[in-house]
Amino acid sequence: QVQLVESGGGLVQAGGSLRLSCAASGSIFSINLMGWYRQAPGKQRDLVATITGGGSTDYEHSVKGRFTISRDNAKNTVYLQMNSLKPEDTAVYYCKATITRRQGMSVIKDYYWGQGTQVTVSS
Repeated sequence: QVQLVESGGGLVQAGGSLRLSCAASGSIFSINLMGWYRQAPGKQRDLVATITGGGSTDYEHSVKGRFTISRDNAKNTVYLQMNSLKPEDTAVYYCKATITRRQGMSVIKDYYWGQGTQVTVSS
């Protein structure tokens, strides 16, 4: 089994910062693409940022220059540093990872979601 556990959400005033973490655990053979998504009330889940195993990053337009995604491959963890937060950043943030896991003598590649962490930015 593979599990993603997120932490770091909370309530912050506009202009403040938060750092989200997402740690993967279980029978992991390798982790490929990792990313953060967010879902505001009544809206669909949207991509925020992604990072490849080699460290290449991509960001949704509205967070460029404010958010930074990074990963620690030794810890199977992805981070999202969020600065200059705005009320419109309020959402539940989810991490997603494409993970190859061991199953007996074989390996299986699949994607996994974290449980979500609430980020609320007050004006």
